[in-house]
Amino acid sequence: MEIVTRHEGSTDTIAVFGKLTVTSAPKLEEAVAALGPCACDVVFDLAALEYIASAGLRVLVGTQLKLGETGGKLRILHPNDEVMEVFEMTGLVDVLTIER
Repeated sequence: MEIVTRHEGSTDTIAVFGKLTVTSAPKLEEAVAALGPCACDVVFDLAALEYIASAGLRVLVGTQLKLGETGGKLRILHPNDEVMEVFEMTGLVDVLTIER
């Protein structure tokens, strides 16, 4: 898995490439932590994400909860059909803000 982080204005975008598995999820957690406590508008760009495991889902939900505590927001952009199916099967389409 590869991660590319961009900061534009008040928005931090984390683009995730490859497979988000139990072994790569800590790398995504580190990228989120590196944004610092002032992060308030975080976007996960999943256009190049091929696969997401439950550990990856945990990072997404945990990020949303953390941002919610400080009035921030999380958006998920461009998940492919396979990743979107995981969001649907787990009910996360009703929890996360997902923009296809």
